[in-house]
Amino acid sequence: MSSTDNTTPCDAYDHLLAVKDFEVAAKKFLPHCVFEYLRGGTEDEVTLCANRSAFDLVGFRPRGLCDVSERTQVVELWGKQYASPIGIAPTGVAGIVRHDCDAMLAQETAQANVPFIISGASNVPLERLARLNPDSWYQGYFPGDREQISKITQRLTAASINTIVLTIDTCVGANRENNMRNHFTIPFKLSPRVLFDGVTHPTWLIQVFARTLIKSGVPRFVNMYGENGPMITESTPGGFRAGRDRLSWEDLKWLRSQWKGRLVVKGVMHPADAKLAAEIGVDAMIVSNHGGRQLDAAISSFQALPEVIAQVPASIPVFLDGGIRRGSDVLKALALGAKLVFMGRPTLYGAAVGERPGIRRVLNILMSEIDRNLALLGCRQLSDVSPDLLQYISAPRINIDINNKGDNR
Repeated sequence: MSSTDNTTPCDAYDHLLAVKDFEVAAKKFLPHCVFEYLRGGTEDEVTLCANRSAFDLVGFRPRGLCDVSERTQVVELWGKQYASPIGIAPTGVAGIVRHDCDAMLAQETAQANVPFIISGASNVPLERLARLNPDSWYQGYFPGDREQISKITQRLTAASINTIVLTIDTCVGANRENNMRNHFTIPFKLSPRVLFDGVTHPTWLIQVFARTLIKSGVPRFVNMYGENGPMITESTPGGFRAGRDRLSWEDLKWLRSQWKGRLVVKGVMHPADAKLAAEIGVDAMIVSNHGGRQLDAAISSFQALPEVIAQVPASIPVFLDGGIRRGSDVLKALALGAKLVFMGRPTLYGAAVGERPGIRRVLNILMSEIDRNLALLGCRQLSDVSPDLLQYISAPRINIDINNKGDNR
């Protein structure tokens, strides 16, 4: 029997059958500027599109006549068993999608027993999120300032958070032209266009914007520093990214020597960086181009994955982030050697459409797809998903004997 047969359906959203359906529904609910902030990438969105199209360049070669009646997608990491190899990537300013969205993500991942990474740019205090999901990881947007980093690590220790995910691909702000065209900026500023966008989406205006202001006031970057951070409307000296361009490998070495918990590096795309991170002694790394939201024209995460894995000892797990929309994407990444995959946009689409039940439905859809595809590939467990089940898709070779046109074999 499948490990997902006992999944409780979210009846109100059973008509939404795929992540794409939630994206379409979220587009109707969210103001255009908010939806584009969530959906979009940088500049020409070359990397954003590449993250998806890369999966389409690789096809499956399934095996038949395998007994797949007993299947499981359970994965073990650091002595803990997770229900599925999917996890929630850190997503900043998620509160713009739903009030208390970070808390919803923490609760649903705890219930589903899948990994959850708190974003350093989130708006719900990490202490509360850690109570809702005691297995929460923390993503740090660290400056090259060891005193500031120490303050954050002390706060994490006090909250019993044992895993830091250090992001290395945000040394400067990206050129997010789509946000500027839609007048959506951080620090957030109201403009006539943004106001019009909000009032023409009254359900979002009441359930998200007004509810947030009434219950908690203007959202803050509460998890970026050792103390409570600025409001999302507030400009700070040098901006909230100040000092990140000074962060170096020497700082990572120092952090490794100071931090006794698990240390994960996110944003590894080059094999040389993978080798450096492994030599420093990180516990894992995430191959990621920040969902196509930083350097445009970067290769896809999926394309970068094999060369990164080749530089890393088998004892250091490698995860992937970027472009995951189907269970088949998950299994392709696992076939190339990824231990887990992380996603950000899909569960935010779920939150936008249906709050906690919407998140749950998205997770259930992906877990169901993984289960079904395992069976169709001839696999009973994730370790059975191997590279020989994949093939690069190209035009088939056709052998034609011009002297015998009746037989093209």
